[in-house]
Amino acid sequence: MNARATLALLTDTFREALARKIFWGLFGLSALLITFFLFVMKIDVVAGATATVSLFGRNAGPVADVHRLIQGVYGFVAVFLYTWGMFLAVFASAGLIPSLLEPGRIELLLSKPVSRIRILLGRYLGNLLVVGANTIFLVLGVWTIFGWKTGLWPVSFLIAIPTTVFIFSVLLAVVALVGVLWESTALAVMVPVALMIISPILAQEKLARKLLSSEWSRDLWKALYLSTPRVFDVGFSTLATIRDRSFGSLEPLWTSAAFGLVMLTTALIVFARRDF
Repeated sequence: MNARATLALLTDTFREALARKIFWGLFGLSALLITFFLFVMKIDVVAGATATVSLFGRNAGPVADVHRLIQGVYGFVAVFLYTWGMFLAVFASAGLIPSLLEPGRIELLLSKPVSRIRILLGRYLGNLLVVGANTIFLVLGVWTIFGWKTGLWPVSFLIAIPTTVFIFSVLLAVVALVGVLWESTALAVMVPVALMIISPILAQEKLARKLLSSEWSRDLWKALYLSTPRVFDVGFSTLATIRDRSFGSLEPLWTSAAFGLVMLTTALIVFARRDF
């Protein structure tokens, strides 16, 4: 019965995403982006020894190291997709949590023999599956186009799928908490987007230590850096993996995971104790 209840909650999330045109909007915009790369970027590999790359009609000139050129292009595209996909996913999913708490709907759900924790987790996982499916479609689509154009298929590019879905799962926990606390779609968008914007700023810790005059302000900067999602660092590690096949430190992953776990746990506790 628990498995059927969870499946029903996941199905309900997919149906709402379809009804609100979120599902088709995500995949439509992803298809548009894939088509964009198909027509605006041109890469010619000549006899496996030299290559040229052209974007928006501008030619970068011949390059002898084909693999390095392709890795650079893949890296640029992966960062673009990582950022684009994250913003798109947050905007698309922000309304699905507050809509769960709409009058009439929440009372109907709570009348069912399903725990509150399962209800919220079902909505959370449903959102994650919708965005995960779109991310796979987007990254695989771009990878297929570039592989077809160049004849080179670097598997390292596919790391953009798990890193994007991982960071989104962390930001979705923030969406869930904001939605449960204030039932506001606008706030559910603004807070995770603000975390995304502030992440590359907080990542400049060495520069901050030079610019900040007091020790307490440096400690505060470091505390904020360590206690917020490391969106920038995970994106940078994704880029490093594609270019050099080295992910680097795992610290951004486990600190971000800890942040997301705290946010999601808090959302579940608040939802379980709310009076509707």
